Amino acid sequence: MAAGKEIRGKIKSVENTRKITKAMEMVAASKMRKAQERMRAARPYSEKIRNIASNLGQANPEYTHAFMRTNNAKNTGFIVVTTDKGLCGGMNTNVLRGVTSKLKDLQAAGVGVSAVAIGNKGLGFLNRVGATVVSHATQLGDTPHLEKLIGPVKVLLDAYAKGEVNAVYLCYTKFINTMKQEAVVQQLLPLSADEMHAQTAASGTQHGWDYLYEPDAQSVIDDLLMRYVEALVYQAVAENMASEQSARMVAMKAATDNAGSVIGELKLVYNKTRQAAITKELSEIVAGAAAV
Repeated sequence: MAAGKEIRGKIKSVENTRKITKAMEMVAASKMRKAQERMRAARPYSEKIRNIASNLGQANPEYTHAFMRTNNAKNTGFIVVTTDKGLCGGMNTNVLRGVTSKLKDLQAAGVGVSAVAIGNKGLGFLNRVGATVVSHATQLGDTPHLEKLIGPVKVLLDAYAKGEVNAVYLCYTKFINTMKQEAVVQQLLPLSADEMHAQTAASGTQHGWDYLYEPDAQSVIDDLLMRYVEALVYQAVAENMASEQSARMVAMKAATDNAGSVIGELKLVYNKTRQAAITKELSEIVAGAAAV
């Protein structure tokens, strides 16, 4: 019964694995609800600040902020948002595939790349492909904190304001629903007043453009656009965390179901092996009795 003993060992091993994946599924489901609530709570602020930035941009056409000017530098910035941990299906793979495609196009055009990595998976990927990582933020935990994101991201924003970068792309996984997450590679800078206005019109909100500025219009617009970009980055991280927990819950549920199928197959093989051994022993007993 050496083979039977090995099969019992495999069954025990898979059962232990199933316990772990089931526990991870339940933990991810609990974290997923909190992450979704946090993500949805951040959306109204992002929409409101976008509307105000759009209105201020059109109310003061004589002033153009650095984030809305086009640069001619031969360098492009990327903010790559991924997870710190794995076991979340193909979520990171999908967004990094989009980043790879964009990097190949830029390299073919002779454009350099500077990147900010948010998450261990993205940091490891950017180091492997040889991209210049100017800053990174890892081990963010289950709750994104804006103060941990501002420092790394500001390095790239300052480079754009100085004209050292011609564009900044934000790469993350957008939360659609529990079963679906979408990899997004969108242009963060330069900001387009027309695009912001189109998004404002699509949301169905209309506001008057009569503002009183304190201390002056330029200072208000400068601070507001900086907060707007920070809000977009924070929203991307919140969306990514909600997507991470959803993807991990689905992946762990699939792993638990697969473990159950493997256990069923192993038990069937074990029973067949055990029955064959019993039949063989009976045959030997009968043959011995007949010989006597």
